[in-house]
Amino acid sequence: MFQAWRCTLRATRHATRLLVTAEQGDVLKAWIEPRPAHPRALLTLLEGLSLWRGQPPLPVALSVDDDCPRWPDSTLFGDELWPAESPLVQFDLVSRAHRRVRLKGLGDVRLERDAASRRRT
Repeated sequence: MFQAWRCTLRATRHATRLLVTAEQGDVLKAWIEPRPAHPRALLTLLEGLSLWRGQPPLPVALSVDDDCPRWPDSTLFGDELWPAESPLVQFDLVSRAHRRVRLKGLGDVRLERDAASRRRT
């Protein structure tokens, strides 16, 4: 039986971080550029994860940092401020935890974990 996946997408000024978790732990961690080369790149990536999991829609908690002043100009979702509708991906905007963390390697994903746990409740 498939375990439910939870996905957190955190947009900052310098990067977009993706965390996919399941009950047994982390499934995928990714650090990607905040400006994709194609307007559907991020949605296509998330749709692919949903197809891989085999139980759409994939729940995605979207968090945007306060220090992201260019968010209205973001190309994260192409020409749109919000991702296009998809039967494979369900987006929810969540507030981020207000604490400083120090990044190591790929980065500390505690904030993404916190956002994912707030989404479940």
